[in-house]
Amino acid sequence: MGEEITYSRFVKADYQHYEKHLQQETELLAGWFENDSLSTSEHVAGYELEAWLIDSSASPCPRNEAFLRQANNSFLFPELAKFNVELNVDPQVLGTNVLSDFDSQLQRLWRQCEQTSTEIGCHMLGIGILPTLTNSDLSLENISSLDRYRALNEQVLRQRKGKTIRLNINGNEHLDVSHKDVMLEAAATSLQIHLQIPQDKAVRYYNASMVLSAPLVVVGANAPFLFNRDLWYETRIPVFEQAVDIGGIGGAASGPIHRVTFGSDYARDSLFECFNENLEHYPVLLPVSYDSEPEELNYLRLHNGTIWRWNRPLIGFDDDGTPHLRIEHRTMSSAPSMVDNIANIAFYYGLVEYYASRTVPPETTLTFAETRDNFYRSAQVGLNHRLLWSDGNKYTIRELVLNRLLPEADEGLSKLGICDDDRKYYLGIIDSRITSGQTGTQWQRKFAELNGRNPQLLTQCYYRNQQRNQPVHEWDFESYLAC
Repeated sequence: MGEEITYSRFVKADYQHYEKHLQQETELLAGWFENDSLSTSEHVAGYELEAWLIDSSASPCPRNEAFLRQANNSFLFPELAKFNVELNVDPQVLGTNVLSDFDSQLQRLWRQCEQTSTEIGCHMLGIGILPTLTNSDLSLENISSLDRYRALNEQVLRQRKGKTIRLNINGNEHLDVSHKDVMLEAAATSLQIHLQIPQDKAVRYYNASMVLSAPLVVVGANAPFLFNRDLWYETRIPVFEQAVDIGGIGGAASGPIHRVTFGSDYARDSLFECFNENLEHYPVLLPVSYDSEPEELNYLRLHNGTIWRWNRPLIGFDDDGTPHLRIEHRTMSSAPSMVDNIANIAFYYGLVEYYASRTVPPETTLTFAETRDNFYRSAQVGLNHRLLWSDGNKYTIRELVLNRLLPEADEGLSKLGICDDDRKYYLGIIDSRITSGQTGTQWQRKFAELNGRNPQLLTQCYYRNQQRNQPVHEWDFESYLAC
């Protein structure tokens, strides 16, 4: 979904044309898997970070077109709503100083973004869900002026036969609202971590990413509020799943086949199973036409981009044109500070390396149903949720992270060749965050408890804290009560 398309209206012949090419490219990819033709390069790291533009009153500022034009930076892209943008980074081999390199690159890019946003009368903010966001902000007046987003909206509504989209979320409080378009998706922004892996190890890394999603979604949580309601510990999860609530072939939305999904099972033999599931179970959403060779997989890759697994396999290409596999881990919110984002990235890379390399794979001791339940209950409850882990014991997320996952992540990063200073610094941030209990979600909830439910004040004080680029566990309240 990251590329622009040419769109006016789709007709039946467009779907037939697309399905023919999707079938052809899926068969081609099957041959690549069978013949071990995918890249053997491994441990190439990258990420995407979504952010908000806000105005002087801390409300959404729908000016991403002016922002991107002014910034003129190839690492910045529009998102669905005019008040969201996406930051990218050049992929790097995962080793030695890559984490501190990512940190310095992100801080430079963020400083440019803040300067550019100020020049057009806005500010940049990283947060999972903007507390000041209102339902009226999520109107088609604020959809980004790109054909792909207009087409996405129309095709989602077509799949739903015009039925209103409903958010019905039970958490600490209850939210029940209806919406006429796909703009509810724009309520949630995330950190998306990429990891390129070789074909012969891809199943292990993919399944490990799924098993680890439960603790990771809590560690990176930064989205308790939506429309001034305190909902899940990480409310992005139900928001995104319900905002694009369309199912598979024949409208099979009552089973495991959802467009935004944790998935239907572990991978068994290869990640081709996911792409075959895409073909067999998901109707084409954006039947555009490409003037390209089948080997470019344009039809397959766009179709995959309209299926939002929380751990999504991707096909890309090395510089020499060799096709490669990546895993995109999507469970974490945009973090309270840039250094928190890098710490979250470090934690994921260390853990997935450790669990993907274990002699006894975690997916052999945790059923998929247990892993899926761990994810959703952890996202709802947070640090104190007790979950079943791969050793057969139950732990709270806090106990699991502090007593097991942090040393395991350190071992995984060490195996990847990450330098001692970076391992100590970034994992130390995770340690302090979980020891104190002050995640992004908890800071927001505590602020609201001390100051009343005032979304504008919360967002303004959050913004001032974020400007300091200190990790969220160091954020205070008293110094900012008069924001």
